[in-house]
Amino acid sequence: MKQIIVVALAMATFALASCAGKTQTNNPSAVAVINPDEAFANVEELLAAATSNDLVGKPVTLRGTVTHTCKHSGKRCFVAGLDAETTIRIEAGGQIGGFNKELIGSEILVRGTLRERRLTHEYIAQQEKVLNDRLLVEDGSAETCHSELSNIAKMKQWMTDNGKEYYSIFYIDGEDYEPID
Repeated sequence: MKQIIVVALAMATFALASCAGKTQTNNPSAVAVINPDEAFANVEELLAAATSNDLVGKPVTLRGTVTHTCKHSGKRCFVAGLDAETTIRIEAGGQIGGFNKELIGSEILVRGTLRERRLTHEYIAQQEKVLNDRLLVEDGSAETCHSELSNIAKMKQWMTDNGKEYYSIFYIDGEDYEPID
């Protein structure tokens, strides 16, 4: 009987010790240190490299300022470029449990995998029709619709200028991040 108790205690101790090492955290200081020398200096630099080099599906490191964190889930944030208008979305994953609102305005280093979503001519035309139909139903003062239609016009112009059949939206599946002091 004493042997069973000793074995049970040993197994319980082993289980507790192994679980303690596997806890996921939102504390960026608990994750691996990211080398800033490997980072793209800004969003514009990353996006320029993404379109000219085959970076999709490859690991990237980015330095940037957090402009927004999703308040409901905390599972994504947006990092701005130098012009403060160019942004890229970062999805929480890997060691990132989430992004808290205290990060807004902070500069971070983030490491993850670059991903791309391609919007086709057909998809964009469909969205444009939905927006135009919404404008006909409303009184025409819907600022959101006008802003979205402006974005669609820019996407279509970019596709024409670049001879592409799609418009790319790049984002990063985050693995880990750390604030920059």
